[in-house]
Amino acid sequence: MADKELRKVRGVFVEGVTKAVIQQLVDDLQGCEILNDGEVESVHEECRMTTEKARCVIDMVVKKGRVPSEKFIGLLKERDANLYAKLDLDSKVPPKPMSVPPPPPVPVPIPEVRRDDDRPPSSVLLSSSVDFKREIMEKAKSIYPPMEKAGRKRLALLINNIEFDRADMLRRGADMDGECMEALLKNLDYNVVHLKNKSAEDMDMAVKAFAQREEHRLSDSTFVVFMSHGKRDGIFGIHHEGKDKPDVFNIDNIYNHLNTKSCTGLRNKPKIILIQACRGAEEGSTWVCDNVHEEPEALEDDSIKEDHKEKDFISLLSCTPDTKSYRHVKEGTVFIKYIVEIFNTYACEDHIEELFMKVMNRFENFPKQMPSKDRTSLTKHFYLFPGL
Repeated sequence: MADKELRKVRGVFVEGVTKAVIQQLVDDLQGCEILNDGEVESVHEECRMTTEKARCVIDMVVKKGRVPSEKFIGLLKERDANLYAKLDLDSKVPPKPMSVPPPPPVPVPIPEVRRDDDRPPSSVLLSSSVDFKREIMEKAKSIYPPMEKAGRKRLALLINNIEFDRADMLRRGADMDGECMEALLKNLDYNVVHLKNKSAEDMDMAVKAFAQREEHRLSDSTFVVFMSHGKRDGIFGIHHEGKDKPDVFNIDNIYNHLNTKSCTGLRNKPKIILIQACRGAEEGSTWVCDNVHEEPEALEDDSIKEDHKEKDFISLLSCTPDTKSYRHVKEGTVFIKYIVEIFNTYACEDHIEELFMKVMNRFENFPKQMPSKDRTSLTKHFYLFPGL
């Protein structure tokens, strides 16, 4: 059996394979769907040395059984004939029968979805009707008041890290996510600040500067979107190379920079946070709270009042704590695909929490990943009223 023979030559393979060949093998295995996106990211993010990557890859393949192991042996023969000969696998693995060719891989990068109604997904953003908006506005006390389109200046921040100092951390397909999300936000009447390939320090400075933009005073809401590799409480900057050379933007900083005190232009206005990143598997990693002590400001007159430091936020993260997010190397992430699909189809009549629930429902039949809401402090319903 091919898997048993691979296990026997594991040590020779680990010591003999080069960095270039192991990278080619990982790409090949992902392309023929023997390794999924999460497993590939695990190889790149958790294994720094070539020997560690080789050990991780061959162990993954062997555990998948005979057919994946035979495919791996064939790929190795194509990529490194000398190493293949050294392993002497020709004499140990029987040739595959030619009468029944192996079935081609089924190209299903994104799972089938269960829809909550019969409405087909829309490829364009559907507009709200004037009558619908009028009906919702009659419940003014329970919704965040929208500004009229003619006078408002909505802003959104989009940061998409695709290329990293470590070439093996390249987020293939992530450019598609950026394009789709920017198009959605623009269609929702947000001017988008779209940044790419930033360090943790750059991301922190970008959010801080974004929070001080004067346009927020003439806006009724904002979106802040991050796409990168990450761990439970942080988003990786482009210089991140693991524990020995971390470059991590703490997710808490998003809330610290956009909270009531730091961002007065968005006070009492919805702040929608979307984060597409793995949340890691590190032991002992937990969400942390900001413990920076704030000296109370002197009161200037009786009109000054105390307010909640963190309010009017809602966040949707691409996965639950300690789990991974999945990304197709050409089509982008499952998470962003479903957000765009749901918003295009339902934002014309659903408030933001209903939209998030529908996104989560798309993952019902995809047990590898489940988005999760976090730090929700909305006190009313927020409708986007696209087109109005």
